[in-house]
Amino acid sequence: MKPAVFLDRDGTLIAEKNYLSRPEDVVIFPGVGGGLKRLQDAGFKLFIVSNQSGVGRGYFTLADVARVNEHLSRELARDGIRFEKIYLAPEAPDQPSRGRKPSPQFLFDARDEFGLDLANSYMVGDKLIDLECGWNAGVKKSILVRTGYGAKLEAETPATLKRAVIVDGLPEVAEWILGLNAKLKT
Repeated sequence: MKPAVFLDRDGTLIAEKNYLSRPEDVVIFPGVGGGLKRLQDAGFKLFIVSNQSGVGRGYFTLADVARVNEHLSRELARDGIRFEKIYLAPEAPDQPSRGRKPSPQFLFDARDEFGLDLANSYMVGDKLIDLECGWNAGVKKSILVRTGYGAKLEAETPATLKRAVIVDGLPEVAEWILGLNAKLKT
């Protein structure tokens, strides 16, 4: 059984653009490549889990989402990053959905397909639904990044986040996860 890090896309890996649909609008946060590389090199499998309600709302297509994801994957591949799989829920919030966060379904799917140990895995995002997705799946820890909507969420609902780890961004996520796991091995 392998550990994994599940990552929200918009606001976590890349700048929040409010219904991003064009690859040329992708802005990867500083340090994302280095942080992900450290996690990958330490043996963590990397996955993206993303709600893309713009598809369900009719703002853009699944093909647009695929182009953005391919661009992001290509850019991070320059740092040696490989995502095992990108899971996305294209439904709008009011539409039935199997995997729309906070549902843990995509984490369960990844566990079954890739032989993952969710109890030693992590969920990272900038919204409460990201954290809830991880909690619902039984991951070791859900981690809130202050990028995207994270800082606002932290300021507005600190009591809701007591179970979460809160860090500035992906470099600090890697530092925290690797530091925790190093302590557990000693």
